[in-house]
Amino acid sequence: MTRAEEFEQLRPLLFAIAYRILGSVSEAEDAVQETWLRYEASPTSHRSTNAFLSAVVTRISIDVLRSARVRREEYVGPWFPEPLLTDPYEDPERSAELADSVSTAALLLLERLSPLERAVFVLREVFGFGFAEVGVAVGRSEAACRQLAVRARRHMDAGRPRFEVDRREREKLASRFFDALREGDVDGLRELLAADVQMIGDGGGKAPQWARGRGIIGAENVARVLASTFPWFVRFGVELEPHEVNGQPGAIFRDRDNKVLSTWTLDVLDGRIQTIRLVIYPDKLGHVGPVADAWAVIREANQARRPTD
Repeated sequence: MTRAEEFEQLRPLLFAIAYRILGSVSEAEDAVQETWLRYEASPTSHRSTNAFLSAVVTRISIDVLRSARVRREEYVGPWFPEPLLTDPYEDPERSAELADSVSTAALLLLERLSPLERAVFVLREVFGFGFAEVGVAVGRSEAACRQLAVRARRHMDAGRPRFEVDRREREKLASRFFDALREGDVDGLRELLAADVQMIGDGGGKAPQWARGRGIIGAENVARVLASTFPWFVRFGVELEPHEVNGQPGAIFRDRDNKVLSTWTLDVLDGRIQTIRLVIYPDKLGHVGPVADAWAVIREANQARRPTD
């Protein structure tokens, strides 16, 4: 088997590691590409290609994350990870860990960790690497990695919400929610929302925001805003495409030209939608498809709603 063939076999794993460390599809893809360039240029053979490449992509991702942290401090509004429509890596023995770790809620919890803690947690808790392998990947001793893992696990457990585990129930609830959204059904929406539901968008200062700061809070407020606005967008060709996003029920919204306006994810807790997260920032949507001009859609809808003389 050639190096290129070996690398392609491991590419899904490398991307999965990088994405969970970085929370960015584009940066993860760049990290994987840089890993290939280093592997291709390496003059030596390696006992375990898997271990070597996993270590390389981890180190690259840690460096990228450190610089990204500085940029995120200046980010306009809430920051969400880039939406991931399909996780390319599968491992039946770790399916639960993989599914949980890619959710938007889990990725936001990972943002609380230091880059080293995040890398150790991802390698150890998500992918099941031994501490010796983790130590080589992050350049720390096994003992230090054990301490990093304990701290990271404590932070994650303290903030981790317990989402519904029955996938079919979540999908049914999401289907009912999107049906009510299309119909502008206030009562139908309210019934599916938790009392303290929060709807919040990541526009990065480059797209319309539903609301500033913490977004829109409360079942009544969220239901009325959605029911009063979305039917207008439908009239102008906006389409709702249900789609799993980051392993959670969600949707892709497209304009009349089939360009991407936003992605939505729904966090479900105790049979109700607890959080609705929108990624509207155009720079985070390019991998989903051609990106629409959200401002133009908003302007057209607002003009149509104005009373005529």
